[in-house]
Parts: sequence; C-alpha cells; structure tokens
Amino acid sequence: MTEETPGFDEQQPDVPSDDAEPKAASSDEEEGAAPAGDAAQSAGLTAQLDQARTALGERTKDLQRLQAEYQNYRRRVERDRVAVKEIAVANLMTELLPVLDDVGRAREHGELVGGFKSVGESLETVAAKMGLQQFGKEGEPFDPTIHEALMHSYAPDVTETTCVAILQPGYRIGERTIRPARVAVAEPQPGAQTVKPAEEAGQSEVEAEAGEGKDDGGPDEG
Repeated sequence: MTEETPGFDEQQPDVPSDDAEPKAASSDEEEGAAPAGDAAQSAGLTAQLDQARTALGERTKDLQRLQAEYQNYRRRVERDRVAVKEIAVANLMTELLPVLDDVGRAREHGELVGGFKSVGESLETVAAKMGLQQFGKEGEPFDPTIHEALMHSYAPDVTETTCVAILQPGYRIGERTIRPARVAVAEPQPGAQTVKPAEEAGQSEVEAEAGEGKDDGGPDEG
C-alpha cells in the first residue's frame, strides 16, 4: 500500500510566467499608437477639406465671372438692339420729312382741309408714336448744335444771337437730331451795349474815385 504524501493534491499557487510582461507592454504600445494614428487621419481629413474649400472658392469665382460676362453681354445686345431700332426709325422718318413739311405749310396757309387734313394728321400721329419730335421756336437763343442759320440780321431789341424766324422746324428722335431747325437769326447791333461788362464798370469806378481824390487835394501851390 502506497503511502500518500499529505497535501500533494492541493492547488498550487499560480506562478507568474515570463509571457505576462510582454503582453502588458504590447497593449501599452497599441494604446500609444492609436492616438498617433488618429492624429494622422485627422490631419489628412483637414488637408482634404482645405483642398475642397479651395476648389469651391475657385469654382465660385469662375461662376461669378461668367455671370458678370453674361450680364454685360445682355446689356450690350439690348443697347445694340435699341440703337439699330433708332437708326431704322430715323432713316424712315428722314424720308418722310418733306411730306411733313408739306403738311405744315398747308396748315399755315389754311389749305389743310377735307381728306388731305385727315391724312396729314394721321401721318403726324404715326410719326409721333415712332418717337419723332419737332423743335424750334421763335425767340429762343441760337444753338449751333441744333439750329442751322440760313438768314442773318441785326436787331436792337436782342441781347444775344436769337432765332427770329423758323424757316423749317427741326426734328429729333430721342437724343438723336435727324434734322436741325433752319432759322433766321438776329444779333445785337454792333457797339450797342445796354449793360457794361463788369471789368469796364470796375475800371470806371476806380477812375472816378481817383478823380475825386485829385479834386479833394490841398490848394494848388503858387
């Protein structure tokens, strides 16, 4: 019969093995590597976001530039369209001016009656709807940009070159003059000045004061 050693089957205390410390060290390394990886990933995302923002800014500027160019193109086309229309209307009205002159002369002589009156007034109405405007009145100052002087005279009752008679009215469409008003002008009489210029008036006053100073001086010597 074998004698059993007392306490042999009892659980022996765990002895730490040599592999425990490397495992703990490797877990520490993983914890240290994780924040470094996250930082690198965050930096990469930030760089990509900056690139996207830069590209978006460039595309926005391109879109704004294209929009500005398109707006300028539309304004230029509209301006050209209006100019072409004005030129076409001006050419048409220029051809009709002799007819309008005949209608005006007939009205002045009392010959605008019956069917001729109706036709003449209809023609003037249509011309006005197309933008044709008549200008030129007696008594207005002469303006060489809109008046054409066909007759010249002198008059004592004018202070500047004045239109004293309208031989042919002028016509314009908008700001475009298609025919200047043909007028007779009168200028002031040569040498007749009702008001002295300011310089001459000042010189006269100075001379008058100088003369008074001489008269008020002391008794003559001798």
